[in-house]
Amino acid sequence: MHKIPLTVAGANKLRAELEELKSVVRPRIIQAIADAREHGDLKENAEYHAAREQQSFAEGRIAEIEGKLGNANIIDVTKTDANGKVVFGATVEIEDIKSGNLVTYQIVGEDEASIKEGRISIGSPIARAMIGKEVEDVVVVKAPGGDIEYEIISVQYI
Repeated sequence: MHKIPLTVAGANKLRAELEELKSVVRPRIIQAIADAREHGDLKENAEYHAAREQQSFAEGRIAEIEGKLGNANIIDVTKTDANGKVVFGATVEIEDIKSGNLVTYQIVGEDEASIKEGRISIGSPIARAMIGKEVEDVVVVKAPGGDIEYEIISVQYI
């Protein structure tokens, strides 16, 4: 299995979620199961079944996060010397040549991507087009409505 790229911020977010699941959610679910058991017949006990379902979900998420962190290649972009080139973790401002619209994206791992927060996956067409390019380069992104040309305005490693 290959290593999954993850930014430092992305790894920290996963660690925080894991800590929350282990120290807060898991004990709360265990208590809910214990409380439901005290109410007697478990076959007809909705609270018990709901708590068991939550437990299954929480334990699955814990295993998923531990797997991701165990298989992560954590990249600190602030320590990257890419000589102005677009690399994983870089924050890139681009301009749509046709419309003049400016947009800024950080290139992140698949699990960290959030278009609302300006983070795009390394595997997205726009990120793949930008990797290795630098300021003033023009990249062409194949889109369903036709090719879109962007000029790279700035590249930051923050």
